[in-house]
Amino acid sequence: MIAEAIDKHEKQEILDNITQSVKEFAEKHIKPQMMEWDESQEFPIHVFKELGKMGLMGMLVPEEYGGSGFGYHEYVAGIVALSKVDPSIGLSMAAHNSLCTNQILMFGNEEQKRKYLPKLATAEWIGAWGLTEPNTGSDAGNMKTTAVQDGDYFIINGAKNFITHGKTGQVAVIMTRTGAPNTSSNSTAFILEKGMAGFTAGRKENKLGMRASETTELIFDNVRVHKSQMLGNVGEGFHQAMKILDGGRISIAALSLGIAIGAYEAALQYSKERHQFGQNIGKFQAIGFKLAEMATEIEASTLLIEKACDLKDANKAVTTASAMAKYYASEVCVRVANDAVQIFGGYGYTKDYPVEKFYRDSKLCTIGEGTTEIQKLVISRNLFK
Repeated sequence: MIAEAIDKHEKQEILDNITQSVKEFAEKHIKPQMMEWDESQEFPIHVFKELGKMGLMGMLVPEEYGGSGFGYHEYVAGIVALSKVDPSIGLSMAAHNSLCTNQILMFGNEEQKRKYLPKLATAEWIGAWGLTEPNTGSDAGNMKTTAVQDGDYFIINGAKNFITHGKTGQVAVIMTRTGAPNTSSNSTAFILEKGMAGFTAGRKENKLGMRASETTELIFDNVRVHKSQMLGNVGEGFHQAMKILDGGRISIAALSLGIAIGAYEAALQYSKERHQFGQNIGKFQAIGFKLAEMATEIEASTLLIEKACDLKDANKAVTTASAMAKYYASEVCVRVANDAVQIFGGYGYTKDYPVEKFYRDSKLCTIGEGTTEIQKLVISRNLFK
């Protein structure tokens, strides 16, 4: 019991240190410019290079491959701390860690890990991950992007959309269809590098929120890829992607939590400062009850995420827990951001105050890496297993 208490204390100290260092970095290097990046949709790659130096771009990567060697609790702490200031930066940090980098870590061979992970973990290279297509979002078994074998090579044709870092990323993990549509084991994953003939970025999306996180198309026109760039074996891509999304949903839940906390803290502070009818507005029941609901739902989101992190770090089944955490936390962050705008009143509708941006950024969390409806489908199906 004593050893367990010491371990718990040391772990909390690590989490506190991560939170504090990220907070200080964000206040100095992100907050002053975040609205400029939001307006112009600039992807501030220099920020991610600095995050790489801090160890935040390879949080789950073992130290032998140049990463920080942390677990999911530490990883979540980093995402939450970034997202409380600018969710766009939190989103890109999370996508880089949990998608491209994590799939190479989990399913790459030793040669692939040693080639790519050190560059990704330090943000020398930014990573992208491609599953979604213009006509196939959740219906991934019907992908139109194909990889046809030609001797020791595969020829890839098709397109992906809504790809984080699709233009800036130097390396991308791409899911392709190598079998008939809507059949089992019909998908295969490949690692592609920027500069390969026929591999280009398409248009950049003009988004409601998360505007400093780059989102583009990826286009494949007879891209010739050697079989050594395949992750795992032919037909394993969809299975790999589902495993990656289990962890990715924890990432989006953490992103949601950071948004909710940021919006709540801003609303709480404003309710103490704004006076009407001779008292601060927080003393009115209508406002006090909103804040009570926000605080309670944030606490519940935190506990769901912690449970998912515990399971993930223990290598236990996490599909249901991560879906629950993502579903609940993402819906909470939208409600909290909405109520924060309401508490600010007219000022909440302007860009002079932070809740306007939290409000716009929050909606992505109920869509990305599986919509709320898909999370409910995952949860309900698992209830009957």
